[in-house]
Amino acid sequence: MKVMLVAAEASGDALGGGLAAALRAREPGIALVGVGGPRMAEQGIVSPFDIAELSVLGWLEGLRAYGRVKARVADTVAMALRERPDAVVLIDSWGFTIRVARAIRAVLPDVKLIKYVGPQVWASRPGRAKTLAAAVDHLLALYAFDAPWFEAEGLPTTVVGSQALHIDMGGADPAAFRSARGIAPDAPLLLILPGSRPGEIRLMTHVYEQAAARLKAGRPDLQIAVVAAGTVAADVTARVAAWPFRAHLVTEADKYAAMKAATVALATSGTVSTELALAGVPMVIGYRFAPVSYALMKPFFTGKYATLFNHAADAEIARELIQAEATPERFVAELSRLLDDPAVRADQSARQTAALDLIGREGRDPSEIASDAVLHLIDARPGLRL
Repeated sequence: MKVMLVAAEASGDALGGGLAAALRAREPGIALVGVGGPRMAEQGIVSPFDIAELSVLGWLEGLRAYGRVKARVADTVAMALRERPDAVVLIDSWGFTIRVARAIRAVLPDVKLIKYVGPQVWASRPGRAKTLAAAVDHLLALYAFDAPWFEAEGLPTTVVGSQALHIDMGGADPAAFRSARGIAPDAPLLLILPGSRPGEIRLMTHVYEQAAARLKAGRPDLQIAVVAAGTVAADVTARVAAWPFRAHLVTEADKYAAMKAATVALATSGTVSTELALAGVPMVIGYRFAPVSYALMKPFFTGKYATLFNHAADAEIARELIQAEATPERFVAELSRLLDDPAVRADQSARQTAALDLIGREGRDPSEIASDAVLHLIDARPGLRL
C-alpha cells in the first residue's frame, strides 16, 4: 500500500507528519511519499522541492508567484505519476492543493483524492465547497461546523478534529522559561507571535515593534518575547535584533513554555490563536494583507470573525484588528486594557477556554482518526472507527 501526502506550508507539514506517523503505526509496511517539510521528513518523506517557496500570502502575491506555483504543481503531479499511490492526501493550502487535485485527477482518474482541511467557507467564498466536491473523493474536516457546507455539495466528510486542540502542554515549564531569561516571576510579559509566512513577517513585524516600544515606554518593567517560527526563524531573528529594546527570542521548542509564561499575547491570526487559548493566555489578534490584495479579497469575506474560537462562540472574545485597524495605536490600547486589569485578563481567558469546548477539545487524536479514514477509503477495510 502506498500513500502520497502533499503539504505546502508549515502548518500542513505538521499535520502531514502526524498523519504519516499514525499511518505507519496502523500499517507498518505502508510506503509513504510526497511533498512536505521537516516534520514529514522525520517520517521518511523526501520532498522534491522546498515548500517554503509556496508560502504565498494574498491574491496579488499569488499572481506574482503563479509561474513558480505552476511549476511545483507539475513537479507534484510528476511524482504521483512516478509513484502511482493508492491515495493522495492534499493538506490545507487551498490554492496549491486544488490545482494539484485537478491535475492528478486528469492523469490518474482512479486514485483516491482526499483533502485534509477544507477551505474556510464559513469565513469567505462559500462557493469553494462546490469546487472542492468536484475535485476530490473525501474531506477530512477539522471542525463539526465545517461538515454541512461540504456535505450539502455531495462531498463525503469525516470530522477528525483539530490537532491544535490536542497539544500536550504538560511538559511546558513557565517558571523555568522566565528563570532562564532573567524575567522576574511577577514581571508582565508580552509574547508576540508574528506569523509563520514570509509575507506575514514582512507586513506585521514592524507594526508589532512599534506597539511594543510604546507599551514599554509606559511600563519599564514590561518584558517582550517573540516567537520565531521555524520556517521564518532567520528573518524574524534578524528583524528583532534591530529593535531598539531588548526582546527575548523564542524557538519552536520553547513556544508552549513561553505561552504559559506570558501575561498577554499579540498574535498574527492563525492556528496559534487556538494554542494560546489552550495555554490560557488572553490575546489580541492582528492581520494585514498587501493593500491591493486586500481590496481584491474583501468582497469575498462573509464571516464575522477570523479567529476560530470567536467564530464558534459567535462573539469577539479576543479582539481582532484587521488591515486598517491593525495599527500600533490600536494594539497598544487593546493590550493596555489587558495588562492593566487582572480581572479583564482572567475573564477573557475563561471565555476563550469555554469557546474551545464548543469547537471540541475531547475525543481521539485527530491523526489517528484521519489515518483510519485514509485506510478505509483505500480498501474499505472493516472495523475501522471513523
